[in-house]
Amino acid sequence: MRVIFYTLAVILEIWVLCAIGRALLSWFPISYDSPAHRINSVLVRITEPLIGPVRRIMPPVRAGGIGIDLSFLVVLLGLQLFVIPLLYRLAR
Repeated sequence: MRVIFYTLAVILEIWVLCAIGRALLSWFPISYDSPAHRINSVLVRITEPLIGPVRRIMPPVRAGGIGIDLSFLVVLLGLQLFVIPLLYRLAR
């Protein structure tokens, strides 16, 4: 059972790193023929199944002339609320 919890925690933390990488790459203009575009498309495919449904529920927050997408933060917070007790259980 301990191995299952540990594997799940590692998979979720890798997903979090992919989501952070996606967020960082979204700040920069990326041309379609660059390697960064391929990396970004892989990160989008990995992270979109969790972020997409939350984005459909939560519209972007309007701040001046731009919209800030908070769905990323909501998903990360939700995952951390799940991972922290999981890791606590592993530590016991």
